[in-house]
Amino acid sequence: MVDRAKLVNKAMDEAVPLKYPETLNESMRYSLLAGGKRVRPALCLAACELVGGDIQAALPAACAMEMVHTMSLIHDDLPSMDNDDFRRGRPTNHKVYGEDIAILAGDALLSYSFEHIARATKGVPAERVLRVIMELGKAVGQDGLVAGQVVDIQSEDKAVGLDVLKYIHEHKTAALLEASVVCGAILGGADEATIEKLRKYSLNIGLAFQVIDDILDVTATTEQLGKTAAKDLAVNKTTYPKLLGLEKSKQVADDLIKEAIQQLDGFDDAKAAPLVALAKFIGYRQN
Repeated sequence: MVDRAKLVNKAMDEAVPLKYPETLNESMRYSLLAGGKRVRPALCLAACELVGGDIQAALPAACAMEMVHTMSLIHDDLPSMDNDDFRRGRPTNHKVYGEDIAILAGDALLSYSFEHIARATKGVPAERVLRVIMELGKAVGQDGLVAGQVVDIQSEDKAVGLDVLKYIHEHKTAALLEASVVCGAILGGADEATIEKLRKYSLNIGLAFQVIDDILDVTATTEQLGKTAAKDLAVNKTTYPKLLGLEKSKQVADDLIKEAIQQLDGFDDAKAAPLVALAKFIGYRQN
């Protein structure tokens, strides 16, 4: 994770240089280069390696996944959304640059993510690059992240069932994790059967990721999380612990991680090891 984070951070630093208008690019870089676990880029690169690809072919897409994720965090923290003051242990983007610049910085990161894939991906057939752009677009839009965010907002202070909660988590969180894995596999040259196995893997870890988030919201401190703790309770959001209880929620996450790892059966153990480890990292993380 540390090695991959260094690789991705260097590539993103080069991809988003400081230039005119400085305020916009400073705002983009403030959130993009603020640290974080870089789980999505790591998944993208690991999936590419698993199927025998060169990680350099997937590096632009890996950076793009983090650009889109960063956009979602900037927008999610806005007063009109989750209204949060801290992210990754420091003030949120709009607290530093204002809501107007924060919104535009998120917009710029989103649009640039697609340009970066198209411009910087080398040595990959054009039809595969096009498919990656399609997969990422689907993960972000009305069938992905945005759809999950809308249902999440509309579900605040309401009693919703497990089906709605699962929809929110699968779209708001799991969709981009799915795109990260699937796009890495596509860029690595995977066949359709392999892509679908890895899609199932990623959907399981994606849902587990958000279940763990729900758990940490009520068990971890603001200092541990790097963002405001107990935020879901404060706005009366429905979460897995609220519906199922803490222990049952932990069991759900554990089962999802086991199901994800089962999808890697049949792959070379050494090449699958990073994806196995990433699944366990997601399942047992503390922030």
